[in-house]
Amino acid sequence: MAVESPATPLGSPAPAFKLLGTDGRMHDLAELRGEKGTVVAFICNHCPYVKAVLPRMVRDAVELAPMGVRFIAINPNDADAYPEDRFEHMVEVARDWPFPYLHDESQAVARAYGAVCTPDFFGYGSQMELRYRGRLDSGRKALVAEAPRELFDAMRRIAAGELPLPQQHPSMGCSIKWKIE
Repeated sequence: MAVESPATPLGSPAPAFKLLGTDGRMHDLAELRGEKGTVVAFICNHCPYVKAVLPRMVRDAVELAPMGVRFIAINPNDADAYPEDRFEHMVEVARDWPFPYLHDESQAVARAYGAVCTPDFFGYGSQMELRYRGRLDSGRKALVAEAPRELFDAMRRIAAGELPLPQQHPSMGCSIKWKIE
């Protein structure tokens, strides 16, 4: 069942984290953040919504990097219940990605951010204040011809010191696969 991300108050600070990356190193937010903006994307390996937007995510990450905006991807799914989301599979799929892919094994980071689905995008300004919470674009499972690049445009504006457009559409995707406690 698809889930939509809820509205989050703009201006909220980004929760700090330290997570294992597919490069085998521990990474924290302070080290990974972009000079002019940071996108924190909660994704996973198996979700058809993520698979559909991934080429566009990669494109946007590459095009935003020269503007001082950095992408960070985090997988919060319960890998025991969803083996395709295990760390070793994360390493395989992220081999050529232009951004770090981190494992939120405890799911504490996803909870701190209020992430609910994959993909779920959080766009932060240079001071790590939330400026965008929404979808990549209107093409949920397929690229919609001439779809506005909503996340890209928001982050381009943020990097330039402007506010993104006020209308932000929620992201939609597979629910995060929470561990049963």
